[in-house]
Amino acid sequence: MSKPVVAIVGRPNVGKSTLFNALAGERISIVKDTPGVTRDRIYADVSWLDKDFTMIDTGGIEPDSKDIILSQMREQAQIAIDTADVIIFLVDVRQGLVDSDAKVADMLRRSNKPVVLVVNKVDDFDKLMPDVYEFYNLGIGDPHPVSAASLLGFGDMLDAVIEYFPEHNASEAEEEIPKIAIIGKPNVGKSSLVNKLVGEDRVIVSDIAGTTRDAVDTKVKFHGKEYIFIDTAGLRRKSKIKEELERYSIIRAVAAVEKADVVLLMIDATEGVTEQDAKIAGIAHERGKGIIICVNKWDAIDKTDKTMKEHTNKIRQILSFMPYAEILFISVATGQRLGKIYEMIDVVLENNAMRVQTGVLNEIVAEAVSLQQPPSDKGRRLKIYYTTQVAVKPPTFVIFVNDKELMHFSYVRYLENRIRDAFGFRGTALRFITRERKEDDK
Repeated sequence: MSKPVVAIVGRPNVGKSTLFNALAGERISIVKDTPGVTRDRIYADVSWLDKDFTMIDTGGIEPDSKDIILSQMREQAQIAIDTADVIIFLVDVRQGLVDSDAKVADMLRRSNKPVVLVVNKVDDFDKLMPDVYEFYNLGIGDPHPVSAASLLGFGDMLDAVIEYFPEHNASEAEEEIPKIAIIGKPNVGKSSLVNKLVGEDRVIVSDIAGTTRDAVDTKVKFHGKEYIFIDTAGLRRKSKIKEELERYSIIRAVAAVEKADVVLLMIDATEGVTEQDAKIAGIAHERGKGIIICVNKWDAIDKTDKTMKEHTNKIRQILSFMPYAEILFISVATGQRLGKIYEMIDVVLENNAMRVQTGVLNEIVAEAVSLQQPPSDKGRRLKIYYTTQVAVKPPTFVIFVNDKELMHFSYVRYLENRIRDAFGFRGTALRFITRERKEDDK
C-alpha cells in the first residue's frame, strides 16, 4: 500500500523548511552516503497516530530578483498540486495576509486537491489569534495556528491533514496489479518508453501546458498479465534555474516511487550516469523498491565487444549502493530489447515479494558465521542467535544478537551477500534490523 504524499507550499520565508524539519524530527539530520539522502533533504517519512505519509518540502531556491519570486512560487505550488494527496499551505502571521498568498490560494482552490491552511509563527496563541482570523479571507477553510520553531499546534494541524487521507477501499484487484514507475531526468525518453510499451501514443507528449504535467497512470495488458505504468514525464521547463528544475524532478520521482512496486530508472547512454541519476536512484533504493536500470539510446553508442561491460562497470561504480539493481541496455527509438523489460519486471516483482523459510535462512546464516567469524571488541564477540524474515516489499530480516553495538555495517553486508548467493533476490533491496537479546532469553 503506497503512503499518501503531503506537500508544504508557501511564499519564501514563511517557515516551510522549519516546519518540514520539525515534523521530520531527527531523521532529517541524518546524513548518509547514499545519493538522494543528503543534508538538503526535500522529502521525509512522517507518522501521526497510526498514519504514515511522505512529506515534501517545496522550498526550493529563493531567487534574488523580486519580479520572479511569484512565478517561482507558482511553479512550486503547481508541482505540489500535481504530486500531493494533501497540501499544507503555509502563511506567516507576522507578515499578515499579502497579495501573493491570495494568488497561490486561488490556484489551490481551483485544484481538486484538499488544502490545509496553516498559519505559522503563532508563538502566543492568546495574543496572535485575532491576526490568525484574517486568513479566513483566503476562502480555503479554517486556518490552523502553529509555531514551527516552538513545535506548537502540530496536533490539530496533523489531525486535519490525515482526515483527507484516502481510505484503503481501492478494490483488491486494483491493489494486486503491479505498479511500475518510470523515473529519470527530463529528456531521457520516459514518455516515449511508455508509448512503446503500451502501444503507440497512449501517453500524449506535447508542449501544450498541462498535457504532460501530471504523472500519468496507464494500465497495460501484456501476455494476459496487467501492469500499471506511472509516467513522471512532462516536467515543465519554464524554470530558468537549473537547481529548481532538478528539485522538481526529484519531487516528481519521490511521489511516483512511493506508489510503485518496481522502478525503471532511465539513464541516457550517451551521457552516462549523472549525479542527478544517482540522487533519483537513491530515492528508490531508500524506499526498498524493485529496481531496473534501463540504459536508453544504446543504438547511439559506438560499440566494441567490451562496450557493454565497460558501461556496466561504470554504472555499478557510481550506483555502488545498489549492486542488486538489474541493468538493461535498450533503445526506445529502435525497440531494441524492449521485450525484455516485462520479463525483467516479473523477475523483480517476484524477488521483491519473496519469503524465505526460517529454518533454511538460519542454516545459511550459520554457515556464513562459520566461514567468517563475527566481529569482536575488547574481548567481547558478536553472537548471532537467530534470523527471521518479517516482511516483504522489500524483504526484511531481523537478526537477534547478544550486542547490537558489535554488529558492524560490514558484517551485515557480508550476511546480505551470503543470503543473496543462496536465494538470488535480483533487483530488490534487502532490509536488516538488528535486535538485542540477553543470553538467558535465547
